[in-house]
Parts: sequence; structure tokens; C-alpha cells
Amino acid sequence: MKLLRWLVIAGYLFVATLPLVWMGLSSIKQRDATISANARFVPSLSAPVGEDSARFEATLDPYRQLAHVHAGARQSFWGHLKSSVTIGFLSTAAAVVLGSACAYGFSRFRLAGKQDWLFFILSTRFMPPLAVVVPVLIMYRRMDLQGTHLGLALLYTVFNLSMAVWLMKGFLDEIPRAFEEAAMVDGYSRAQAFVRVVLPEAATGMAVTAVFCLISAWNEYGFAMTLNSSGAVTVPAYFAGLQGNIEGMPWPQIAAGALVFVAPIVAFTVLVRKNLLRGMTFGTIKQ
Repeated sequence: MKLLRWLVIAGYLFVATLPLVWMGLSSIKQRDATISANARFVPSLSAPVGEDSARFEATLDPYRQLAHVHAGARQSFWGHLKSSVTIGFLSTAAAVVLGSACAYGFSRFRLAGKQDWLFFILSTRFMPPLAVVVPVLIMYRRMDLQGTHLGLALLYTVFNLSMAVWLMKGFLDEIPRAFEEAAMVDGYSRAQAFVRVVLPEAATGMAVTAVFCLISAWNEYGFAMTLNSSGAVTVPAYFAGLQGNIEGMPWPQIAAGALVFVAPIVAFTVLVRKNLLRGMTFGTIKQ
């Protein structure tokens, strides 16, 4: 059974990492090797590309060319990555903070029609975001928010807020009320008990919520394309804009940029991995 388990894990790991491995190989190829009819898998530092169909000449030029401004673009890849980082982390922080505060109210207080309000919050996830793109675009034009980091950060915060509220409510329900009641007996206000007692206990849930909100904002494409013809263009919209490039699709640069684009999500997940693992099982084991 142990051997079978490891075989299953190894098989899943191979399938899961294969796209990243292929992008890694493509990111050190010349463009001709990426579009060749004969797939090339083994890099070589000396053999010319045409000598062996199984080998290609390894190069780091695609990573260097990420600083190049392609035809039709206004910034290099790094400028768009900066926009993605700014918008993604701002919207994630806002969604987690607001979602935690809202979830605390639903978890601790008796509210008229609480279940109806919770269902209404959840129902906002049922509608495809692009269904409201026209009114959002009109509103943003009147408020002069199109093409700005603030505009996309606010929009992503609103769309991630319902998920943050529902996730955080489940975590806060598992924290005993006695913790904050003891803090208030010691002289803390309700707000102080929430910040100093409840939130540290809910750190695992906040880590899980932050990962999901960041991934959602990081990969969002529809609003990034519609609301940002200039200014705060994120990486997904930048990649889409390279189609129809007069120089042809720069596949090695796209592969290199995609790997760099994935790196912040991987780094963030690794940093919160302890809280993430605890958060995924929070409430399943009674202590």
C-alpha cells in the first residue's frame, strides 16, 4: 500500500508539474525552437539548433528581453508585473480585512434576517462578473477610475468580498466566544478584543482566505482587458495584447514571463504554508 501511495503521488506530481517544466524549457529556447515541428527537450550550450531535433541551444535571452517593450505595448513586462502586484495585494488585503470584520458581525451578533443576508452575499458569486462589465465601465468613466490601480483594486475587492465573508465566518464560528468575553472582563473593548484576541486566533483562516483572494485577483482577465486600455494593465491583459504582434508571438518571452508571473503566488503560498495547512483542517478536529 505504501508503494502504491508513493506511485500515485509521483504520478500526480508529474502531471501537475509538466506544464511548468515545459514552460521552463520554452523559456530558454530560441523562438525557432519553440515553433519547430520537431519537439526539442534536451538543452545544449554548444550544439546548433538544427543539428539534432532532440536538442536545442539554451539561452537566457528570453529573460533579458522581458525588459523590451513590444510593438503595441506601452511598458515592458516588468511594468505590467508591478501593476499586477500592486492591484493583487491591495485588493487581497482589503478583502481579508473587510471580510473578517463583516464575518465577525455575522458570527457573534444576532442580526435580523442574518441567513437571508448571508445568502444574498453568497448569491453575488452566482453572476458572471462580465455580466456587469458595461455598467461598471460607465460608472468608472464618470468617476475617472478606468485605467487606474485603484479602480481595479476596488473592483477585485468587491468581487472577492463575498468569498472572504463566507470563509472567515466558518473560521470565526470555531473560535470560542469565551476568549473575547474573558478579554472584555479584563477591560478590553469589543474592538480591542476582536483585534488582539480573535484575529490572532483566526490567522489560519485569514491565510487561507488571502491565498484564494490573491489567486482570483492575480489571474483575472475580463475586467483587466475592459477597463485598462492604458495605465494599470496587468500581466494577463499584457500577454493577450501580444497577439497579432508584427514580430510574431514571442513564445520564449511569454514562457519566461509566465514563470516569473507564477513566482509571487508560489512564494506567498510557501510563506503562509503553516497557517494554510492548519486552516484547511480548521474545525475538523475537536481539541
